[in-house]
Amino acid sequence: MGHFCDDLSDPLCSPFFGFDDARIISTFFVPSGKLNQDKTMMNVGVIGSGAMGSGIAQVAATAGHTVLLYDNNPAALQRSKNKLAKIMNRLVEKGRVDEATAQAIQSRIHYVDSLYDFKEPGMVIEAIVENLEVKRNVFEQLELIVPKDCIIASNTSSLSIAAIAAVCKDPSRVLGIHFFNPAPLMKLVEIIPAIQTDSAVLEKACEQIKSWGKITVVAKDTPGFIVNRVARPFYGEALRILEEGLADAATIDWAMTEIGKFRMGPFTLMDYIGNDVNYTVTETVFRSFFYDPRYKPSFTQKRLSEAGYLGRKSGRGYYDYREGAQNPEPNKDKKLGQEIVWRILVMLINEAADALYLNIASREDIDLAMTKGVNYPKGLLQWADEKGIHHCVETMDRLHHEYLEDRYRCSPLLRKMARDGMKFYEDKK
Repeated sequence: MGHFCDDLSDPLCSPFFGFDDARIISTFFVPSGKLNQDKTMMNVGVIGSGAMGSGIAQVAATAGHTVLLYDNNPAALQRSKNKLAKIMNRLVEKGRVDEATAQAIQSRIHYVDSLYDFKEPGMVIEAIVENLEVKRNVFEQLELIVPKDCIIASNTSSLSIAAIAAVCKDPSRVLGIHFFNPAPLMKLVEIIPAIQTDSAVLEKACEQIKSWGKITVVAKDTPGFIVNRVARPFYGEALRILEEGLADAATIDWAMTEIGKFRMGPFTLMDYIGNDVNYTVTETVFRSFFYDPRYKPSFTQKRLSEAGYLGRKSGRGYYDYREGAQNPEPNKDKKLGQEIVWRILVMLINEAADALYLNIASREDIDLAMTKGVNYPKGLLQWADEKGIHHCVETMDRLHHEYLEDRYRCSPLLRKMARDGMKFYEDKK
C-alpha cells in the first residue's frame, strides 16, 4: 500500500497564504486552564500525517482528545511530530501558550504505523491522497479493526462519499468530514452524509466537530460539496476574461481585491495553488459533472501547466517570481474594474443559487461556507439580494445571449425569484 501522507491539492488552503505556523496555531489555541481534560472523551484516529492529517490531529488534541495519528511511512510520522514540536516551541517562546499547554497537546498525539492500533477510537478521520480506490481499500481494512460504533469519516474534498461507504459492510456509519487547510485556523468544516449514512451518525459527527470550535455546514454528496463547487467561477470566469483580452491578469486581480474586496485575486491565487493542481481540480470537477460547460477547463491554464509555468513553486506562472523580474502594472480604470468584478461575481451568485435550487445545502450553510471556508467578503446569496435578483438574471441572460453558451445559463431559482419579486433573505429584517 502506498504512502498515506495527504495530498496538498485542496485549492482552499490558499486564502491564508502568508500566515506563518505560529500565527495559524495561535488563533486556535485556548488557555491551558480551559483545555478539556475529561478522561471519558472518545479517542480519535487520523489516517495520513501530511499537512491536513497533522492539522486535524492537532485540532482534536487541542480539544482534549487522545489522538492516534497513523501513516505507513515512518519518516512522514517523524516529520509531523517534529513540525508540531517546532510550532509549539515557537508559541511558548512568544508567550502565546505556556509550556504545560504545549506539552499537554503534544502528549495527546500518539504516532502509529499500524492500522491495528485503531481498536478503541470513537471516530476515525481519513486524510490521505485523493484517490478513490486507495481510500476504499483503507476503509475496507479499517472497518474490521475499529469498534462497531466508531464513526468512520473521509476528509475528501471532492470524491463520492457513497462510493467510499459502499465498500463497508456497515456503510451507515460512514460520512464525509471535510476540513479546510490549514485545519487549526480554518473554522469551516463541511459534513457530508452519504445516502447510506444513519441520521444519528450525522448528528453525532456534527456535535463532535462543533465541540472542537468549528462551524459545520451540511452538504449533499455531490462533486465539490459546497465550496469546491460554488467557487469554480472565481477561477473559470477570470480565465475567460483573460482569454478574451478584456483585461490582463494584473488588472483582474486588482479589480477583485480593490473593488470586490476579495482577499486574493484569482491569478495570484492560482499561482499560489499551482496551475497544475488547479487545472487538475477543474478537470476533475468538469468530468464529475458529466462535462457540464459551466465547469469547462481553460486551455490557457492547461498550456501553462504543460510548460511547467506552475506559479510560485516553479518561479513563473501568470506572474514572474524570478529574482529581478518586472510584472505588469494593472489598468486601474474603475469602470473596467467594476465590469470585471460583476461578471465574476454574478457567475458565483448563479452557482450558489443553483446549489440551493438543487438542495446541495441550505441558504445559511451556503453563505456560511463561502465566508468561513474561503473568506469571501460576504455570502453570495446575501450579495445577490443587495445587487438585486432582477439584475442578476438580466446579466446572466445578456451573457447567454452574447455567447450562446450553456456556460451562462441562468439558474431556474434566480429566474423564478425575479419573476415573483422574491429575495433570498426577505424573511430577515
